[in-house]
Amino acid sequence: MRHTHCLLFLLAGFLGLSHSQPGHESASTSNQTHKEVSQRNISGYQIASDNADFAFRLYHLIASQNSEKNIFFSPLSISVSLAMLSIGAVGDTQTQILEGLGFNLTKLSQLEIHEGFRSLQHTIARPFSELHVSVGNVLILSQGLQLLPEFASATETSYNSKVLHANFRDKEAAVQLINNYVQEKTQGKIRNLVSNLSPDVRMVLVNYIFFRGLWKKPFPFSGVSTRDFYVDENTVVKVPMMLQDEQEHWYIEDRRVPCTVLRMDYKGDAVAFFILPNRGKMNEVEQVLSPGMLIRWNRLLQNRFFYRKLTLQFPKFSISNSYALDEILPDLGFQDLFTPHANFSNINKGEKLQLSKVFHKATLDVNEVGTEAAASTGSFAIFLSARHKKRHLTFNRPFLLVIYSTSTQNILFMGKLVNPTA
Repeated sequence: MRHTHCLLFLLAGFLGLSHSQPGHESASTSNQTHKEVSQRNISGYQIASDNADFAFRLYHLIASQNSEKNIFFSPLSISVSLAMLSIGAVGDTQTQILEGLGFNLTKLSQLEIHEGFRSLQHTIARPFSELHVSVGNVLILSQGLQLLPEFASATETSYNSKVLHANFRDKEAAVQLINNYVQEKTQGKIRNLVSNLSPDVRMVLVNYIFFRGLWKKPFPFSGVSTRDFYVDENTVVKVPMMLQDEQEHWYIEDRRVPCTVLRMDYKGDAVAFFILPNRGKMNEVEQVLSPGMLIRWNRLLQNRFFYRKLTLQFPKFSISNSYALDEILPDLGFQDLFTPHANFSNINKGEKLQLSKVFHKATLDVNEVGTEAAASTGSFAIFLSARHKKRHLTFNRPFLLVIYSTSTQNILFMGKLVNPTA
């Protein structure tokens, strides 16, 4: 009788295993060394555009299914997890994962992609006194499960993965081990990632990302007051609203897209973009939201012309979202990933892997001191700007947000705040 085993993939997902199929060979690239790739100076920046493309494709798909709900996720966490998983995949399965993530395999080899992720994780985790970003991976193995040495070595080299052991027959203890590990690594931001485990679980792959940033220009605690937030035409909620009066900020009133874009800098090498659509224009702004549009806004907001005094009101809020990515990823090109056709025999030759569930959970807190979160440039003539005119900007209706690593030009988090009290 054939037994079914499960492999979980958390903070991007759950995996399922069964006994192996013969006749599959390891990817030919496994004979190359990471040292050879490192000598080519592959950087996280070189995979940034593909990561951004995946991030926006994923955002649009989630938004189409959750149009009236808060959205928040880490595209980087998901990309890192799936890229690490691809090391254990073979043939078409490996190609489907990497192409689903947006990579052109005629331009970048698989090892160049993995070296890019290694460089990216190393760069964003560089210690700054006031900016903390932590990205990591852990493999939690069932007793008796042996990883192929090539898989273990490659994931450790490129993704700094750690290995822990658990007795999955004791479901309560295994759940506690996983949740405690993720809670510790995200400094308490991600709790209860998994609540139940199948008795057939053999291995858990966990990716985590934690971000804590302090505003370069914090809001005064004395400026917080309760204000109205207009969720939609029929719903108004009360929120604590922060106030900065007459501070200089980077922002534009875009006449090409009906919105205002505010850039808030963190201490360190990260920024947040807050995109406030004009009233009733959220759908119109979302339709043009793309990597090219973010590049355009980013370039414009480095011009001193858009650094002006502003009276800014911004809500304090916390949001947390969980997604069953196995219901989303097939629509992004991962068609075979959750079927018996998937081949993950580079993890273990003796067992056939089948991806069953993929979960992702992310949280965000924005307050006075900062944030915690477990195209070409257009003509300046299209904007209305005046240094002498006093400006007011109030984020009291749904808006979009992107948290961005300036050192790697990668998107760490993105989402949409529809209701700060939900």
